[in-house]
Amino acid sequence: MPEMSASDGQMPVLDQVLRMTLDSAERSGLDDRTYLMVRVAALAASDAGPASWMANLGVAAESGVTAEDIQSVLVAVAPVIGTARTVAAAGNALRGIGLAAAAAESMN
Repeated sequence: MPEMSASDGQMPVLDQVLRMTLDSAERSGLDDRTYLMVRVAALAASDAGPASWMANLGVAAESGVTAEDIQSVLVAVAPVIGTARTVAAAGNALRGIGLAAAAAESMN
């Protein structure tokens, strides 16, 4: 999995989430790409907000997960999670991408 950085103790919640993520990636036994696609499915199923999508899609992209892969996952889970949640997931993913772009722009 691509390297993720911690906040040097200044953001303990973020640090804990990072530790949990890295630990679950190792323990899952899945390759990075599969692990991240499963996370996308979980984000959709749990109605995750844009910030969660932003954090996961950045790492997913670094691992070779494409926009088409994300769409395929959403198509696969749609019959299980329902139309409204699938459409909301797509919107939240797009908002997450927008947040990432805005953050990158503000750093320049």
